[in-house]
Amino acid sequence: MEVVELKVEMVCIHEKRLRKCLSKLKGIEKVEVDTNCQKVVVSGYTHKNKILKAIRRGGLKADFWSAQNELLNAYVSANYTNLRFNPFSFF
Repeated sequence: MEVVELKVEMVCIHEKRLRKCLSKLKGIEKVEVDTNCQKVVVSGYTHKNKILKAIRRGGLKADFWSAQNELLNAYVSANYTNLRFNPFSFF
């Protein structure tokens, strides 16, 4: 069994489309979607290139997950938690 981690550019409404694309492939056991990180983890007996191709055919931008994505995610989440917005200080 192979575990494939993908970075898929999506919002919550795209999750249904993603699952529909992956349901057409044979051999997929489990699909985990994290919309905050835009990360999809697919477990099954299907080759990783077929999984990537199916998602792209569904109209979503996708690529294999890399360590660089982990660093960017940590950086962005740390910056947004410390960000404070004051609507009255425009100048």
